[in-house]
Amino acid sequence: MFMRMLVRAAVLRRGRALSALFAMVVAAAVTTAMLNLYVDVQAKLRREFRNYGANIVLVGRDGASLPADAVAQVESTLAGRGLVAPFALVVARSGDGQPIVVVGTDFGRVRQLDRWWSVSNWPSASPTSLAKNAREMGQTDAEQALVGVRALSVVSPRNQPFELTFQGRAIHLTPTGTVQTGATEDSRVYVSLTDFVVWTAVQPSTIEVAATGTPQEIDSILHQLQNQLPAAEVRPVRQIMEGEARVLGKTRSTLLAAAALIILTAALCVLSTLMGWVFDRRRDFAVLKALGASDGMLNGFFAAEAAALGATGAVIGFVLGIGIAAWIGRVNFHAAVAPRFSVLPVILAGSIVVTLLSAILPISLLRRVQPAVILRGE
Repeated sequence: MFMRMLVRAAVLRRGRALSALFAMVVAAAVTTAMLNLYVDVQAKLRREFRNYGANIVLVGRDGASLPADAVAQVESTLAGRGLVAPFALVVARSGDGQPIVVVGTDFGRVRQLDRWWSVSNWPSASPTSLAKNAREMGQTDAEQALVGVRALSVVSPRNQPFELTFQGRAIHLTPTGTVQTGATEDSRVYVSLTDFVVWTAVQPSTIEVAATGTPQEIDSILHQLQNQLPAAEVRPVRQIMEGEARVLGKTRSTLLAAAALIILTAALCVLSTLMGWVFDRRRDFAVLKALGASDGMLNGFFAAEAAALGATGAVIGFVLGIGIAAWIGRVNFHAAVAPRFSVLPVILAGSIVVTLLSAILPISLLRRVQPAVILRGE
């Protein structure tokens, strides 16, 4: 009988019920979309920030080389939560005696970590290409190099093989591509770390790390690295870390503020509807009281109507919100936003709480209904 009364009350007052239901559906849909986007957008933004390179740099103290197992220790600390690239630097001399900074690195790692570099062609370790270059040089030790656009005019103006000398030892290089970043990389020559160590006997003194995670997780990684590698100065790249935290913070605040505004608007709409229900049904409630219904029973019945309204709106809004989030992700991020069904209990509970809070004032008016006065038509 209780359920029949609930359904009957909604059917007989379809107009008001639908308006309140629409408000709850809109609130639940927007909140669902915001919560889905909140999680996915943060992950996508973090991936985008990783494209701008390292957010942590390890440098040997006083310019000294890092321990031979430094890269392995850093990767062990990260545990798959980022990228690592070692760098070793020396100042060599070109064929005409001009100084040039030469960097030894792992091209595969750098290609993943520094995706923002503008590289015409990455060097490869193809034996066929190395042999071809060696024949052109008339040497047997020609190696591939990635040359900065400004350094190219110094070491190889005609983009031909060239020679560099460090402490009396020469290396013959073939430019296979150029790099342009607008920074110091443009004035450097990059060679394979293996060839660099064989040529100079200098080990890496710098390790760049692109750690992933929340700002708190990145700070934790930074402190772990400081403890594990006392021979290195561990420095955060403030521009990257602070920029990431600022963008994520503003995104979070915008999404939560929009959801809060929509929920408040829906609550006011539901409050207005429930107030109308009380005035429209004063005679019905007066009859129930005259037949012996207690205030507690009437309050429970009215609260059940409000809760059922919130639950129905939450389920419908959740389905619509998933679709809205997927559409926004596809249009703005060109990537799908995965539906998160863990959000449903939150949306369901939140919608019911909003409708119950909106029912507090109408319930207080319901208690003032006097059967004798109402039934006499006064």
